[in-house]
Amino acid sequence: MFKIFKQIFAPRNKDLRKRIMFTLGALAIFIAGTSIRVPNTNGINKDLGFLELLNSMGGGALKNGSIFGLGVMPYISASIIIQLFSMNIIPYFTDLAKEGYSGRRKLNTITRYAGIVLAFGQGLILAAGIVKSGADAFEYVRVSIILTAGTAFLLWIGDQITQKGVGNGLSLIIMAGIVARLPFMFTEAFKTFVLDNNNLFIGIVSFIVYILIYVAIVVGVVFINESERRIPIQYSNKTASAYGAKQTYIPFRVNAASVMPVIFASTIIAIPQTLARFITSNGYQKFVSNYLSYNTIIGLIIYLLLIVLFSYIYTLLQFKPDDIAENLQKNGGYIPGIRPGSETKKYVKTILIRITTYGALFLVVIAAMPILFSNYSKISNANITLGGTGILIVVGVALETYKQIESVLSQKEYKRRF
Repeated sequence: MFKIFKQIFAPRNKDLRKRIMFTLGALAIFIAGTSIRVPNTNGINKDLGFLELLNSMGGGALKNGSIFGLGVMPYISASIIIQLFSMNIIPYFTDLAKEGYSGRRKLNTITRYAGIVLAFGQGLILAAGIVKSGADAFEYVRVSIILTAGTAFLLWIGDQITQKGVGNGLSLIIMAGIVARLPFMFTEAFKTFVLDNNNLFIGIVSFIVYILIYVAIVVGVVFINESERRIPIQYSNKTASAYGAKQTYIPFRVNAASVMPVIFASTIIAIPQTLARFITSNGYQKFVSNYLSYNTIIGLIIYLLLIVLFSYIYTLLQFKPDDIAENLQKNGGYIPGIRPGSETKKYVKTILIRITTYGALFLVVIAAMPILFSNYSKISNANITLGGTGILIVVGVALETYKQIESVLSQKEYKRRF
């Protein structure tokens, strides 16, 4: 790692440093915008519950009633929906996905328009919670338009980072939002454990344990993110025993679904909780409070079961055993000891289910840890949101960006020598 940093500051890599500085400048604009509140609105003082994760991704902009309150999540939601539609659900989107570059461009355009529409709808919902009392309907629409414009601006910044900077722009914006909350979270933790504790020694020890837990989570996330099951592949026109031949394999990551199952589960649980703010029925509010709140055992179990369910669904939709078996057969490839066709399909599906089980259990632990910690400690969930899911996002994006920078430096070094 230190070698990479040394290469970045080498005189011959001036263009790479410019790209890194451009990325940091664009992210600084995003962080500054999270503190700019929409006119005639108030911040949200209530606990956001499952929406706390989305607030953390936006650097606290959702709770502040900022112009970037919606962040890039409307676009992320739209891209997930379009991606699901492309998986043999809607033929038109499936055909576009198979058309190559032109099809992907059309899908990207559709996704952006769908993201803007979702942003406007979500902006109306958010406006109901931040607009000052006594406002008319036009004021709600105006606030929603401002929030939608904020999302559109962030999408533009993300594109500029991707084209002129380093890494994936939208992923880095989400990562920056989470990292921006770090000082606040650790300051609140120190205050709760040490300053508000009658026993100073126990408070300091508790805070050290708190830090060590975060370090352990980071190590665990890195280990799981880099873990994969490699299925060896042999081709009929090649020999594996040839001198200098490299083994061909299909890599299946243990946590192939990444953080998506957690986001899906949080969104589904958040919908009835959001409606409970507007539906005045005591029976409905009591039902949501008793069965769809992670402060209760039943609510937590439902939440974790949804994570497991979406882990299997997302992984099997992303890695289709039918397509893998068909592509191998067309290219003359096969798994040693497994017959091509249906047996290959069954074998790949079995492997995916097995490794997804470990990935789903890992996500369950990651998602449940901050909830249980907040329920049995003095720290609120808002102050430990980075734990688990947030760290999973930050570490994943950081590793991806680091690998991209390493790849650019390797290419430059190769060109310089040869």
